[in-house]
Amino acid sequence: MKFINYLQSIAGVGIFPLISLLLFFVFFAVLVIWALRVNKDYIIDMKNIPLDNKNETPQL
Repeated sequence: MKFINYLQSIAGVGIFPLISLLLFFVFFAVLVIWALRVNKDYIIDMKNIPLDNKNETPQL
């Protein structure tokens, strides 16, 4: 028996791709809205974290 036959035997299996698409769209829509509304100083601070030496632990 092929895999597609197993999927066809599940009642309501057609809703799962729709739910997945909806979650994908909502996640990225929220991410875009957050990226457009976030404070630009916060972005600059996060961008400079790898180059910032004040939080670095001393090496022995």
